[in-house]
Amino acid sequence: MKVLQPTLWNHLQEGTVIPAHPLALDANRQLDEGRQRLLTRYYLASGAGGVAVGVHSTQFEIRDPEINLYSRVLALASEEIELAQLERPFLKVAGICGPTGQAVSEAETALRHGYDMGLLSMGGLKGWTEEEILERVRNVAAVIPVFGFYLQPSVGGRIFSYNFWRQFAEIENVEAIKCASFNRYQTLDVMRAVALSSRRDRIAMYTGNDDNIVADLLTTYRFEDNGNVFEKEFVGGLLGHWAVWTHKAVALLREVKECKSSGTAEDWSHLLSKGIEVTDVNAAMFDPANHFHGCIPGMHEFLRIQGLLEGVWCLNPNEMLSPGQKEEIDRVYRWYPHLHDDAFVREFLRTQKGL
Repeated sequence: MKVLQPTLWNHLQEGTVIPAHPLALDANRQLDEGRQRLLTRYYLASGAGGVAVGVHSTQFEIRDPEINLYSRVLALASEEIELAQLERPFLKVAGICGPTGQAVSEAETALRHGYDMGLLSMGGLKGWTEEEILERVRNVAAVIPVFGFYLQPSVGGRIFSYNFWRQFAEIENVEAIKCASFNRYQTLDVMRAVALSSRRDRIAMYTGNDDNIVADLLTTYRFEDNGNVFEKEFVGGLLGHWAVWTHKAVALLREVKECKSSGTAEDWSHLLSKGIEVTDVNAAMFDPANHFHGCIPGMHEFLRIQGLLEGVWCLNPNEMLSPGQKEEIDRVYRWYPHLHDDAFVREFLRTQKGL
């Protein structure tokens, strides 16, 4: 069983920015290795504290036998991280999905490429009982430290009971949970379950609620049980949204931490208002108006505008921007210039050879 190194565990607990890595393709929908490596270097240069590869943003089709890119994209990111020779902690998180056999195999692949944790999706397991899914988690945790993942039903997840999360939190080698339920009630279930578990001080909570990023990060969840008070907070984010404008995302998390430690009422009010702006940007990016159909192309369009990607192509040719989505992206670009990191990206691209 691989366990997290103490330095990385402390880094995870302190809270950091972990972008969910997109997949760079060319016009023929083939892997653009140069752009794929470029994106990883952008996240490193932006000050992110980790990266998640092989996740929803990287497109689940990379696992299809005729495409077979899962191991390759994990390798590319890992190689770039090693080449950077960072003098700071950096988490390599591999997306893991599928039935138990596939999930364990992907965990082993992640280990071979030097990954620290596995972001374990519970999507695509229709018909499985909660106990069967918990046993799957135990099997994966016996291989690699687990980053749990509560995925919203709109994009293939399912709703789990409070009791499921209580048992989930007690599993050894579960070190973090990403809550991407996009629902306050379900988010509350997870936070209460972890706060009341015996491993409450071991598990780091990360928001994946791209529709509620700032409010999640500012909130302290407080629960009283038998006269004892237990608290839990989201310390960072593992987000598709943070794969875009990442340099500003790093600044935003720093601003949140400073506000929580010594901020005035005005600082809190300012951040809550900024949080609504971030959510407006996310609506243009993730396309909830069309049931998230344009989510991945929406991320790509932001990166294309900046010159980090050449196009919005996806492995599935049916995945494209929805009608009106491009106009919404252009609108939020105009409305919120203080949220984008275009100037940083221009300088970053100037240093990159071969572009």
